[in-house]
Amino acid sequence: MSSTKSQVNIFWFRRDLRLQDNAGLFHALKAGRPVLPVFIFDREILDKLDDKYDRRVEFIHAALLEIQHKLEDVSAGIHICQGTPIDVFTQLMQEYDIEKIFTNHDYEPYAIKRDLAIKEIMAMQGISFHTFKDQVIFEKSEVEKDDGKPYTVFTPYSRKWKTTLELNPLQHFPSQHLLDSFYRKPPRQIPSLQEIGFHAKGQAFPSAAFRDELIKKYSENRNFPSLPGTSRLGVHLRFGTISIRELAKKAIGLNETFLNELIWRDFYHMILWHFPQVGEGKSFKPIYDLLQWRNNETEFEQWCKGQTGYPIVDAGMRELNETGFMHNRVRMITASFLTKHLLIDWRWGEAYFASKLLDFDLAANNGGWQWAAGSGCDAAPYFRIFNPALQTEKFDKQGLYIRQWVPDYQELTYPQPIVQHEFARKRCLETYGAVLKSQSLV
Repeated sequence: MSSTKSQVNIFWFRRDLRLQDNAGLFHALKAGRPVLPVFIFDREILDKLDDKYDRRVEFIHAALLEIQHKLEDVSAGIHICQGTPIDVFTQLMQEYDIEKIFTNHDYEPYAIKRDLAIKEIMAMQGISFHTFKDQVIFEKSEVEKDDGKPYTVFTPYSRKWKTTLELNPLQHFPSQHLLDSFYRKPPRQIPSLQEIGFHAKGQAFPSAAFRDELIKKYSENRNFPSLPGTSRLGVHLRFGTISIRELAKKAIGLNETFLNELIWRDFYHMILWHFPQVGEGKSFKPIYDLLQWRNNETEFEQWCKGQTGYPIVDAGMRELNETGFMHNRVRMITASFLTKHLLIDWRWGEAYFASKLLDFDLAANNGGWQWAAGSGCDAAPYFRIFNPALQTEKFDKQGLYIRQWVPDYQELTYPQPIVQHEFARKRCLETYGAVLKSQSLV
């Protein structure tokens, strides 16, 4: 390579948009050469987003601006690119003498194929590609059964997870103390959202603050959607603007139920790694791919718009459509309703949530939908069918959440129930039961 090129290593930001306690970044900054930080607006992903007001892109853009502001203090800046990763790295090789590329693991099927392709291309140029665990506490086979097989049920997995943590205490990576190792160069201006092809909605994003009092009371408040009882940190974990290790350390000292929710994240990422077919539209339990879904498009549209005639379901869908967030208890109710009351394929619901959720994560979204449909690992059994009226009585008895999102629920214009609960329950049991009996499973 020409000696006129600056000698650098690259850190590739992805699901880790922070400078503190960043595993891959820490290793990059300690590797010797100045580090050029890079983020790629991947057109393979962005061009498939129909909503040009997608708040996830807006969130990423805001996080990059924050990183840029901090890097300016050390006369550095983040290198923002648009295009396919292969094209971007091909261009970077023309501009810099690159020895190593550092990044953090990504477990989704597209990401695995992308990283393998980049690694192979870089290797042909003598550039090594290094990835590190960062977005989960334990990954892949770090928590497994004594016989070396992966867990498929959460409770024993969580017990082994906690035992493993006792033997392997949380490690932190003080990358924030190594910022002087970044490549010094006047920062390039970050492209505007409009230049990327998107627009700002202008709504505030959830705070990244760890609120001790909320975490302490999480067990008692988490199931009531009218209360500010959940952390709303999902989007920050999804895009790595906070450290999962820092949050887990906080949870260990404050609330085991909250910690269990973080363990669920690890569990679903582990499932996606060992059973990648679930991320490609397959049921974890193949028998459920034989179900005869009704897939009524009109009823699906009513569900999407929050017009089912069931206020708790409609409240959740309207909250999702308006804010990109839905309370976890309500996510279970709406998913159960779609798959079991309406007998609409869980993949339809999964895809709709994927298009709307600010904190969308393939592993967790797929795991949650397959749990609701009964087709997943550690799933709700097919005969567990949430009764929306009873769920309302338990978790929104005063109707505070419903009134917030469905102010018309007592008006004449509010739709009649799309289906009667008892009829839907009987139909669901018959449909599921027929498939399972045909395979001699019940």
